[in-house]
Amino acid sequence: MTQKGQMVDGERIRFDFSHERAVSADELATIETQVNGVILQNTKAETKIMAPDAAIEAGAMALFGEKYGDAVRVLSLGDIAAGEDHAYSVELCGGTHVGRTGEIGVFKIISETAIAAGIRRIEAVTGEAARLYLEAQAGFAKAAAEGLKIKISDVPARVLSLSKEKRALEKEVSKLKKELALGGGGASAAVEDIDGVKFIGRVLEGVSGKDLRTMIEEQKQKLGSGIVAFVAIDGGKVAVAVGVTTDLIDRYNAAILVNLGAEKVGGRGGGKPDMAQAGGNNVEGADGALAAIKSGIGESK
Repeated sequence: MTQKGQMVDGERIRFDFSHERAVSADELATIETQVNGVILQNTKAETKIMAPDAAIEAGAMALFGEKYGDAVRVLSLGDIAAGEDHAYSVELCGGTHVGRTGEIGVFKIISETAIAAGIRRIEAVTGEAARLYLEAQAGFAKAAAEGLKIKISDVPARVLSLSKEKRALEKEVSKLKKELALGGGGASAAVEDIDGVKFIGRVLEGVSGKDLRTMIEEQKQKLGSGIVAFVAIDGGKVAVAVGVTTDLIDRYNAAILVNLGAEKVGGRGGGKPDMAQAGGNNVEGADGALAAIKSGIGESK
């Protein structure tokens, strides 16, 4: 890990460093514990004017690309004279700092993010800003506990439980929407015959485009041999999907058929010969999209 940049003011800290992965929650907690441990020791902060090479030899971090003069101001927390193993921090810095670490009060990390490939950023607050941040977090927890009518200590478990319930309900709603769109009860949509090819096609209201692939695979299995095309309308957007069973892909290409429909809804799509999907925003063209796909099947005989 190499330091890539930093910003420190009276109450906020930004620290950039090279790292190939996100810093885990446990690692962030360890960092906080170690920093706050040094703060509690109330170590004296010392500054010295040194030659850049001597400062770096003593453990000060120099940023690549930075230019330094004949003398630099070195801030150290701990005993720099005893070597960097005895100094918690040694920095080349020209800013104003606390006299002792205890004046910092408390250190709290508020975010850890990626800012570029291989570069992470930790942001933290100290002093009054940290107190206000922690107070706000406690307030959120208290409000959640009051809303759920439980103890604050029970909030994490209850939120996790509610999240699982929500996902289960969303799956059930999605399943019911698909069944309703196909006529209820999970039955297959009506099967047509287009020049000897079994075809299922339908315009579906209130069905998300992300559900079409699963729906088409289910109908393909029930058909055994044939083509399935669904045009889904949801929230002012249109999704078109076409599936072709394996035995027919030498005659029909789902990617070609789906684009015939996509043209009618103002979009383009793509995929493989057995499954393709497209999107558009011309809701009024949904019926035309389905008709275009059916025509395309007839013309491909």
